[in-house]
Amino acid sequence: MIFQEDFEQMRSLEQDLTFLSAKTEFDESNIPFKEKNLGIQNQDGIYTNLGLLLSDQCKHTIKVAVFNGETQNVFQDRNEFTGSLFKQMREVYSYIDFRNQKHSNFSGLKRIDKRDYPEVAIREALLNLIVHREYSYSASSFIRMYTDRIEFTSIGGLLKGITLEDIRLGISVCRNPKLANIFYRLELIEAYGTGIQKIIDSYSESEFKPQFATTENAFKIILPNLNYQKKNNKIQEDIVVYDCPENKIVEFAKTHTQFTRKDVQDTFNLSQTTCGRILNRMKEEGQISQHGKGKNTFYILKEKK
Repeated sequence: MIFQEDFEQMRSLEQDLTFLSAKTEFDESNIPFKEKNLGIQNQDGIYTNLGLLLSDQCKHTIKVAVFNGETQNVFQDRNEFTGSLFKQMREVYSYIDFRNQKHSNFSGLKRIDKRDYPEVAIREALLNLIVHREYSYSASSFIRMYTDRIEFTSIGGLLKGITLEDIRLGISVCRNPKLANIFYRLELIEAYGTGIQKIIDSYSESEFKPQFATTENAFKIILPNLNYQKKNNKIQEDIVVYDCPENKIVEFAKTHTQFTRKDVQDTFNLSQTTCGRILNRMKEEGQISQHGKGKNTFYILKEKK
């Protein structure tokens, strides 16, 4: 068995690497990007597996699937995120955040807004998925979004001698110390072992609690939807949804006489595939109308009668 720390320092089989995403991340934090000091290269100038993970040519991916309901029977959307771990981190967070709906109800005259998932829980679960997974395996990490929950599943169970109870108590043995140190220097993570506690704390005022599960080869974080209540398998009816993906696009369309797929894609940082699926769904539901063909295709918001 290869220990992960050894894996980080081993020679990468791929040596034609570029670091555009990594350099951007370092520039934004005003930290010099020095390959040998970071462990991206060894003393002989050879790129390591750590370098491969941070490079634009990273072979590992994160797959995200969105389901309509509590099971996997009905797909709503799916995407696979590639490239540098930094690029995957930013794009996956945006993808989830776009679908993290805000619901509002009223207490007297006061409107109370609450998103489906605490933002800190999404952030920490995603960072855990990236920083602590077992990269000596080639399988993808998975994120599955259901109506009532999000599941983050990373490859690699807990390290030997560590239990789920230890994790809940804040005990952490880092599988990827060099990768974790880079994320720490960029202030993306704090001291080891704080992420799980932050997730737990973010649900402290809710009857719903996050769950953690592990097998020999996987670790899963399950975040419950704070706004979900079982009532004919729908979100509670007396809650108003303000910023689901379609509603965001409707608000955008209200300020534009006409708009293209590219306009929506760039405004909300969506992939071409995801954007196309959402627009097609809105068209089928009669929210927008499509005009033109090919590159000249544009959309117009339909007025409610």
